Amino acid sequence: MGLWIAAVGAGACALALAPYAWTYVASAGRRRRVGTVPHRPVAVVLGAAAWSEGPSPLLARRLDLAVRLFEDGGTERIIVSGDNREVSNRETDTMAEYLVKQGVPADRIDADRYGYRTWDTCVRVRDLFDVHAATMVTQSFHLPRTVALARAAGIDAVGVGDSSMGARRRSTVIGYAREVGAAVKALRDALLRPAPAHSEL
Repeated sequence: MGLWIAAVGAGACALALAPYAWTYVASAGRRRRVGTVPHRPVAVVLGAAAWSEGPSPLLARRLDLAVRLFEDGGTERIIVSGDNREVSNRETDTMAEYLVKQGVPADRIDADRYGYRTWDTCVRVRDLFDVHAATMVTQSFHLPRTVALARAAGIDAVGVGDSSMGARRRSTVIGYAREVGAAVKALRDALLRPAPAHSEL
């Protein structure tokens, strides 16, 4: 009986972790560092918490990666995607303003104001911004899921991730833990391909 219970438990764990493993397999070879990522015409920066005084530390680190990509010639255009409602402190406005302050020309920045979820971002940048090849920019813990979903949406995606463990350990550990559950929803999105919450600019 004990062996049977152990086998069932192991099977249940394997089943629960299968979507998480899928994100890594689907993004294998496409998660790179800024200096080694292949050129893509567009970089898509995924939103995160914005504060009243500016981007949160994790969001600022994502934006800094995009600035490096732009300055190094790895991309010519940056799309910031997030929740631009007042309740979220106008994420995309905050992101765009930060990029301009870092020297990115305003006419090289576009905003997806309704990027409420990773899947929504991928579908919206594909359909509304005509993006078919992109570098996805986020934290390292979020990168496998982001690249996997972008590819599922038909985008030739590579990605660069901010390894935030040294700077924001608690937030990063929580981020990795959340990815196990988020991967289940991601696999469902990749299979069912739901329409985004908003389909307009």
